[in-house]
Amino acid sequence: MQYKDYYKILGVGRNASQDEIKKAYRKLAVKYHPDKTEGDKKAENKFKEISEAYEVLKDPAKRKKYDRFGQNWKQYQEAGAGAGGFDFSDFMKQGGSGRGRGRDRQEQSSSYGDTFSFEEVFTGGRGRSGFSDFFETLFGEEFRSARARPRGGSTASMRGQDVTAETTLTLEEAYYGTARIIQMDGKKVRVNIKPGIRDNQTLRLPGKGVPGAGGGQAGDLYLKINITQHPVYKRDGDNLYMDVKVDLYTAVTGGKTEVETLKGKVKVDIPKKTQSGKVLRLPKLGMPVHNKPGEYGDLYVKVHIQIPDDLTEEDVKKFEHLKKSKT
Repeated sequence: MQYKDYYKILGVGRNASQDEIKKAYRKLAVKYHPDKTEGDKKAENKFKEISEAYEVLKDPAKRKKYDRFGQNWKQYQEAGAGAGGFDFSDFMKQGGSGRGRGRDRQEQSSSYGDTFSFEEVFTGGRGRSGFSDFFETLFGEEFRSARARPRGGSTASMRGQDVTAETTLTLEEAYYGTARIIQMDGKKVRVNIKPGIRDNQTLRLPGKGVPGAGGGQAGDLYLKINITQHPVYKRDGDNLYMDVKVDLYTAVTGGKTEVETLKGKVKVDIPKKTQSGKVLRLPKLGMPVHNKPGEYGDLYVKVHIQIPDDLTEEDVKKFEHLKKSKT
């Protein structure tokens, strides 16, 4: 019987975090999933191997046991494993050298829960359960007693893995709504994105992830939205902010100026004696509110007064005269 290096199988270090282990498994599971490699026996065996590795390393209790006894499986076997009724807790208490006999199997099963695992899903061809003899030596008895089996001998179904992806939109696309085609496992998934989507928002698409096994439900696709910075508008929630230049004469005497919004050009009233830096609010000219048709944020316009470039000497003298009259 050959030692199984589960860390090497998943391509992670022995100090890998649970999150790193999960990510490594998901990547390999997508690559070797039976629905993608149907008829490829080598890929099928690889999928079983990575499933077995993940079954052990995802569980802190199994991982701890594997780290301590995996490479010394012969000693572990000689201490009573595989004989039926071996009690791992007694073995631990005796420092790995005892031959303690098992407690009630119900007591062992409670530490692992009663959900279906890869043992029920990918059976046949390896050992007594579809897992390797190495796995059976370390976990066979306790693993089988910890899992509820389907009635009638049918194969249990398993939900597919969730998948994450990202896409980038312009602010205009976020304003009007758009669509994206996501390539995943050789298939194309069309994602319709409603108006008003925000930067870093994640969309969940049920059933668009990795297909399930044994008739199980497919996982979900989680699509993260990134929105590029705009050269004119700054966004805060559903509101937009922009700067606009207003000529000196209009700022002093009042009037109108044209503002380019995402909805189109609009005329904006500039009150008399408008100071540079004044902010004008344009209701409902901001971003659409996501999932609330007809609702919009506001557009805030900051006024910057522009000195005319075509002032003549006579114009300057008039301003000087005005200045003297005010001081």
